[in-house]
Amino acid sequence: MPLEEPAGHGVLAVYEDADLLVLQKPPGLLCVPGRGPDKQDCLSARAQQHWPDALIVHRLDQATSGLVLMARHLDAQRRLSHAFAERQVHKRYQAVVKGLLGEVGEIGGAWNDIDLPIAADWERRPLRIIDHALGKPSLTRWRALTHDPATQTTRIELEPVTGRTHQLRVHLAAIGHPILGDALYADAATQAQAPRLLLHASDLAFAHPATGAWLALEWAANF
Repeated sequence: MPLEEPAGHGVLAVYEDADLLVLQKPPGLLCVPGRGPDKQDCLSARAQQHWPDALIVHRLDQATSGLVLMARHLDAQRRLSHAFAERQVHKRYQAVVKGLLGEVGEIGGAWNDIDLPIAADWERRPLRIIDHALGKPSLTRWRALTHDPATQTTRIELEPVTGRTHQLRVHLAAIGHPILGDALYADAATQAQAPRLLLHASDLAFAHPATGAWLALEWAANF
């Protein structure tokens, strides 16, 4: 059932039933607790104050906003985690990037691929790098939605086919179009163009773990 009022400490659910939750994560909030007392406030802790049985299935970067799927019992967590691992969960993101990227049509531009292997940058953890020798295969699909000639930026839609850490941020920076506000992978001028990382998980679609019914949920970006 869709909910319209905030739950817990401002956590909003766009969908809730006995098996799962789909929550709205604001930018700047961790998905799970970090190390240290200052990193205990997180989406999972807030959710568990309202739904004590809430279990993490996947995560978003702290700086990224968007839809997060949680399970409400162990069997649902197992089934949903398997669906993520088998790439049966369809995810789309929106971002605003530096430069005029791609061609824009009436309903958005054609889909394009970024196929570049990603590896950990061990000397600068938690950063990731493109590494053709040691990197894991990583594939991102993207298309241009709108151009803004005044700011020389492009709003794009993204589909991560693989799920590497920082994948969208690393891939876009690697092709010369970092995301506005990206404190990890953008140059100082691009960081300064936005007060936050302009990356938002806007769409989630998957088979319900109990019924098999297809669920498609959206939360529009507010940038």
